[in-house]
Amino acid sequence: MYVSARADYGMCAVVELARAYAKTPTQLVTSEHIAQSQGIPAKFLEGILRELRQANIVMSKRGPEGGYRLASPPDSISVADVVRALDGPLAAVRGQRPEDVVHPDSSLVDVWIALRAAMRSVLEEITMDQVVSGQFSAAIADLINSPGARQRRTR
Repeated sequence: MYVSARADYGMCAVVELARAYAKTPTQLVTSEHIAQSQGIPAKFLEGILRELRQANIVMSKRGPEGGYRLASPPDSISVADVVRALDGPLAAVRGQRPEDVVHPDSSLVDVWIALRAAMRSVLEEITMDQVVSGQFSAAIADLINSPGARQRRTR
């Protein structure tokens, strides 16, 4: 899976808003604060926040007392929600959904579908409150701590 800069920065922004939500759910955070604290280019962040607002992941208020906050509690926002809002479907093959790809050997389509199912099983389960707390389910913790999980592979 390729994680785009847009999705990575979007996750950082949502994590920052989830931390603020944990302190005070209605607290607004400025885009300047998010950009500075997370090291995100301000102009790039504005576009990301706009897309997250259109996806109803964040809310915004204009004006001198304005800013951003989560539109719903962090335990109801998954990593998959953020990735889909910013990058579209979790798994695409040549820009198409796996089930729409035509191959002479249909078992290859099954491989792409299995890949999407595996990504969903991780990204849909992990919520923003889990990311903030670092407390993951046993299944996710097992994946994180599995032998070779942090090992780079060249082939």
